[in-house]
Amino acid sequence: MGEQPNTFKQTLNYIFEIKFAQSFLTLPAFGILFFTIMPIIFMVMLAFTNYSAPNNLPPAKLVDWVGFQTFTSLVALKSWSHTFFGVLTWTIIWAVLATVTTYFGGVLVALLIQQKGIRFKGVWRVILIIPYAIPQLISLLVMRNMFNGQFGPINQYFRYFGLEGLPWLTDPFWAKVTVIVVNMWVGIPVSMLLVMSVLTTIPKDLYEAADVDGASGFQKFKIITLPMILFSTAPVLITQFAGNINNFNAIFLLTNGNPVVGDYQYAGATDLLVTWLYKLTLDQQRYNMASAIGIIIFLIIASFSIYNYRRTRSFKEEDMIQ
Repeated sequence: MGEQPNTFKQTLNYIFEIKFAQSFLTLPAFGILFFTIMPIIFMVMLAFTNYSAPNNLPPAKLVDWVGFQTFTSLVALKSWSHTFFGVLTWTIIWAVLATVTTYFGGVLVALLIQQKGIRFKGVWRVILIIPYAIPQLISLLVMRNMFNGQFGPINQYFRYFGLEGLPWLTDPFWAKVTVIVVNMWVGIPVSMLLVMSVLTTIPKDLYEAADVDGASGFQKFKIITLPMILFSTAPVLITQFAGNINNFNAIFLLTNGNPVVGDYQYAGATDLLVTWLYKLTLDQQRYNMASAIGIIIFLIIASFSIYNYRRTRSFKEEDMIQ
């Protein structure tokens, strides 16, 4: 075209000055492609094969495409379906209870600390934030020893007062109660900090107007405080629910999915779908089943999160003060 081509220096200037954003994003884009997208595609493809260590040991036994047979076996074959629906039911119950208890526990603690008559508020904040400041790995392992049925200090205190110790980690019901209580210990400080930050942004004029109208403390909480908290924290609440469905640490470090259930397929009474997936992958090498469960987990979380997030007032960006 009769134009002078760019020199090497001009080319570098074009790449790192004019097209700096695109050039800078190239490396992370390749990283996401090779370390995130490709493993996901590989995992999804495994669900449509019969790949498992007992049946497939290349090159003697190759992997075959089986279509939706893995999903059919998971929900229709009795040996698998009983475990799947049992673990799925507990996963949903756990996610709901873990989210509700930690969220509203944090709301309660934040409201108590913010009361006018409470002294040394800074001290209370520091004390209540300690469980969050300590690494979760340490907290859960310490709690696992504290709730041990034989030498745990909690049962020892019970016996000191003449009471029988409880099978905290060996009975299916008490094991579920234990993981919920310990999760409250770890999770309430997070919600407390979040809610306390929201409480400082609520205009005092609203409470003064409510006092003039003769509103009670409960009415002010119901009409002013709670809607403002939910408006600001609804997306976080949805995120916490999705995170609790995949809360691997709380279950694996505390109970390892135990106690064992005799008619479950490689799963225990407190196993979530994600911990069951872990056991199927690393312990049993049932990669096709684990992949199918991973896809189901994704569909559950994505569907719930998208549906509920789009229904929140935060997403619609409505004005709370009308």
